[in-house]
Amino acid sequence: MARTANKAQEPVQLPVINEQGINDAMNTMTTIQSEYSEDRDLVNQLLGQAQMADAFAKFSLTVRTSKLNFVKENKLYRNLKGKKSPNGYDFLTGTWEEFCNLLGISVQKADLDIQNLKEFGEEALESMSQMGIGYRELRQYRKLPEDQKTALIEVAKAGDKEALVELAEEFIAKNTKEKEQLKKENSNLQADYKALSKRNADVAKEKEELAIKLAQFEMKTVPLDERLEPFKKQIAETQSRIDELLEQQRQYLKIVDNLQKEIIENDDSYDPEHHYQLPEALVITLTVLYQSLKLTSSQSKRIYNDFWNNFSDDIEINPNEIETNY
Repeated sequence: MARTANKAQEPVQLPVINEQGINDAMNTMTTIQSEYSEDRDLVNQLLGQAQMADAFAKFSLTVRTSKLNFVKENKLYRNLKGKKSPNGYDFLTGTWEEFCNLLGISVQKADLDIQNLKEFGEEALESMSQMGIGYRELRQYRKLPEDQKTALIEVAKAGDKEALVELAEEFIAKNTKEKEQLKKENSNLQADYKALSKRNADVAKEKEELAIKLAQFEMKTVPLDERLEPFKKQIAETQSRIDELLEQQRQYLKIVDNLQKEIIENDDSYDPEHHYQLPEALVITLTVLYQSLKLTSSQSKRIYNDFWNNFSDDIEINPNEIETNY
């Protein structure tokens, strides 16, 4: 039987590959990282590529950002000045913003990508980009202290997204707590500063009023009784404030005494026949109170002694009122 001839197979129609376009785009990106002396060729290629933005967008984030950084640091975009844009009409001014627009990206995004590259390095940034770490997370990572940021970079290089996110959340939570504590402490310091400022202002006012009264006292034309009357009033007002402050000291003493009793009552190991060690925080507070009381007593004694030395022979003093420790 005669053999039937095989039918010729129809040729398969493959999509046309624009090899020239791909090669031109790749050559353009490679040229960006070449020697600075080739920058004019780079600019000419940029202006001649109608597909420049699309080709540039196909690079990975890290590669793209690395090339952008090279162009910006070496100011290669300046060579666009005086050239025509790809549409053939407008003349280019040679600015960084104009260069970014040619590539289809904003200046803000380009600068942010470059900042991330410098903060995290190419390897870590590429790894985080592949993990899907976005700009919001990167912004939080940039705010971390250097040691924590370094730790995140090492984890990112290992490619473990779960470990990276977990460690980052731990760092962020820790820093947030510390910032809240610092904010609270700062608020307290500001309140103390305002109170101190007010007290200083009051003291300054009191000194000014006392100076006026003393000046009046020294005026020979004013009768003695009139000159002494405001002085006696000032002494009474001062004593009233002293009494208030001393009462506050007594209240402080009562508070720490109650705290001591409370601690002892709640401690099952307390033995009245043995020395009991109070908590360090309470001991420190007691020491501060002791120093305050000691200073108050010392100042009071000094003023009393000055008065005694100057006027003890001029007024009647009941011997029973004289304390032996003076």
